[in-house]
Amino acid sequence: MNIIFTCGGTAGHINPAVALARMFREREGAQILFVGGDKGMGTRLVPKEGFEMKTVTITNFRRSLTPAAIKHNMGTLFNMVKSDRQAKVILEEFKPDLVVGTGGYASYPVVKAAAGKGIPTAIHESNAVPGLTTRALSRMADVVMVGFAESREYYEDPSKVVVTGTPVREDFFRRTRGEARRELGIDDDRPLLLSYWGSLGAERMNAHMVNFIAQESKAGVPFRHIHGAGRDFAEMTEKLSKAGVGCLSGVEIREYIYDMPLVMAAADLVLCRSGASTISELAAIAKPSVLVPSPNVTADHQTKNAQVLSNVGGAVLLPEGECSGETLYQVVSELLQDGKKRLEMARKLSQLAIPDANEKIYDVLKGLLR
Repeated sequence: MNIIFTCGGTAGHINPAVALARMFREREGAQILFVGGDKGMGTRLVPKEGFEMKTVTITNFRRSLTPAAIKHNMGTLFNMVKSDRQAKVILEEFKPDLVVGTGGYASYPVVKAAAGKGIPTAIHESNAVPGLTTRALSRMADVVMVGFAESREYYEDPSKVVVTGTPVREDFFRRTRGEARRELGIDDDRPLLLSYWGSLGAERMNAHMVNFIAQESKAGVPFRHIHGAGRDFAEMTEKLSKAGVGCLSGVEIREYIYDMPLVMAAADLVLCRSGASTISELAAIAKPSVLVPSPNVTADHQTKNAQVLSNVGGAVLLPEGECSGETLYQVVSELLQDGKKRLEMARKLSQLAIPDANEKIYDVLKGLLR
């Protein structure tokens, strides 16, 4: 059994595919191949997970009529033709029995080419509102799987749409909070805050985090803190050093959090964006959070994602325009001091989660293979 998983260049698209790929490899002995963009994060993350990866050349479309955007979009049209040829070569060489797309531009040429050859195809959309790629592929794919019931209204053929939830890697369920803290070497009773702004970071929010950590320092570091800075790591650590708060006991700044399941299990609160993969992980393990949706995404879908958790009381939603280091610190510190509040948030998240999303998707894909 040969299966291709194809996804775009962010962790939010890659992680669900990895979760499914592991299931099929372990249970079916399937041969797995990932296909992503040649400049995407998948070229780093996928090999770390032990899977082979091939790439296609694909870029996005810019919704602007500036000369630079027009030039970029002309290049994207050229790349679409190129990626279509590359996808057909990959299919011919690997001969997949099934092709699964989990979002991002890179999935388009591969799923499209597979559908054209009559190979069973499925796509999964984690966001509450489907992206451009998913909308286009929904007309070709055999099955469309979605994370939220509210998403069905956005598709032309609802009969194709199955509400499955979003796959979460089994790593997220393997440790209790206590086990994870011991593995991280945490030997005191201070609560742990995990913060990050996505795999690529976010310059404005990381600038707020410099001020946030300065607030922690002034307060005597009342809680532990692990922060993923992404591509802003060097600049952020330099600013912290100049501010005299570069080395605080219990505060750790990382470029990227490769052991996210471990750190999230240990955390008492998470401060982050609201990409679909992230909110699925938070709901699955019932982890309270403060969510700051990115304003730089299509159709403001991160706000809609965050509302899924905040509307049931499992998260606090803060628009980026209302954020500062002081504001974030105040909201976070109040929650970290209120254990009863966090327990109630966790209880509400437990009611929202689809804990067997992986199994639901596995069954749908097995049905296509049959």
